Amino acid sequence: MEEINALFHGFSVAMTPFNLMLMFVGVTLGVVIGVLPGLGGANGIAILLPLTFTMPPTSAIIMLSCIYWGALFGGAITSILFNIPGEPWSVATTFDGYPMAQQGRAGEALTTAFTSSFVGAFVAVVMITFLAPLVAKFALKFGPPEFFSVYFLTFCSFIGMGKGSPWKTLTAMMLGFSLAAVGMDTVTGQLRLTFGLSELMRGFDFLVAVIGLFGIGEILLSMEEGLSFSGRSARINLKVVIETWKKLPQYWMTSLRSCLIGCWMGITPGGATPASFMSYGVAKRMSANGAQFGKGHIEGVIAPETAAHAAGTSALLPMLSLGIPGSPTAAVLLGGLLIWGLQPGPLLFVEKKEFVWGLIASMYLGNIAGLIIVLTCVPLFAAILRIPFSIIAPLIIVICAIGAFSVHNAMLDIWFMLLFGVIGYVFKKLDYPMAPMVLALVLGDRAEDSFRQSMLISQGNLNVFFANGLVGSIMALGLVMLFWPLVNKLREK
Repeated sequence: MEEINALFHGFSVAMTPFNLMLMFVGVTLGVVIGVLPGLGGANGIAILLPLTFTMPPTSAIIMLSCIYWGALFGGAITSILFNIPGEPWSVATTFDGYPMAQQGRAGEALTTAFTSSFVGAFVAVVMITFLAPLVAKFALKFGPPEFFSVYFLTFCSFIGMGKGSPWKTLTAMMLGFSLAAVGMDTVTGQLRLTFGLSELMRGFDFLVAVIGLFGIGEILLSMEEGLSFSGRSARINLKVVIETWKKLPQYWMTSLRSCLIGCWMGITPGGATPASFMSYGVAKRMSANGAQFGKGHIEGVIAPETAAHAAGTSALLPMLSLGIPGSPTAAVLLGGLLIWGLQPGPLLFVEKKEFVWGLIASMYLGNIAGLIIVLTCVPLFAAILRIPFSIIAPLIIVICAIGAFSVHNAMLDIWFMLLFGVIGYVFKKLDYPMAPMVLALVLGDRAEDSFRQSMLISQGNLNVFFANGLVGSIMALGLVMLFWPLVNKLREK
């Protein structure tokens, strides 16, 4: 009952006219970002984060989270109509979505995708509503050793559960740690890796790095590929929506299974992309119509879209309750919270109750707003793809530059942004994951502080990380995750 009362108070915060307007603006911007290949939820939030600095934190996070919902919805439009995944997690949607569009069932495919996305996100938000306070209460027992063990588990999970090479993940993470160490040491006050440049005393700003890595890096890659768009037109009218909604209840088991997979992959740092592929694969194996998958079967759209939205939304649970992001977008939002002077973690639920419950209430409302907007404006958003990429790319670069400059009003930040853009481009070309690097950049200094505080408490004894059942079990799980790829390799041999 306490959570329900707090949620109703959150609705009163979220449903002010200004916040409702920001919801619709955020969802619309998010869909545009999702529709444009080369951008995405994390990129869009990173680029538009400076616009929110003058807003109250609650309004700012509501707008940014709605950009995220919109981007999740928007990725399906390009996947189904143009066979171009607007987002990495939309790749699995193309397998059946695009064949449906080619068969003249684009409206049905889009309605299925949007409705499934809504269901996945709704289930994840309900889970956050009831689990986040419990996780936060439990986390109040944490001290520096416990917090370091949780950070350690998070970093190791990316190595153990990542779908790429563990060595590449580790390399990306180490680069992130190196960048996080630049600037003033928070414990001793000494300067590190500044090379005599006074501008580097404050370190590499997280926002500048993210705008470069995601925004500029993706634009450089897209320019190299020379994107040209062609696809199917789509009309969604009330008749198509109602007829599609009549079909969907018979696939309730697929939706439920996809929600569970998505929520699990969101809370652990698996992310929306592996969740969508895993859900598609499981649905194909479990379905009586498995042979129809890949030929325009509606179940092949339900599974990945439901899982991707459930994962994308549930990634905010560890970010809010523990201060640990479960996805790159959650990492960008975490950076935003730190910029506004808010400390994500268990104390946030005690000290900033209004903020937390306003955000959770906005998730319900933003999800509904997103469904309404995408169902009514699909032809308009699809028309964006008719604009030549040569016009869109320079506009995005200008927005990125303005965003980077506005952080500290420093020209050097624009050069740093371009440098990170090149790093992002190289990472993409060499198939190195950027999420571990972003995670290390955001959490590196906080993990270091927790480690050094633990060492001061224990006078340099590493046994402090195995001093009790809680911290010992988390560290042990982290070590298992760290060596999991090695275990798998030995098993294969």
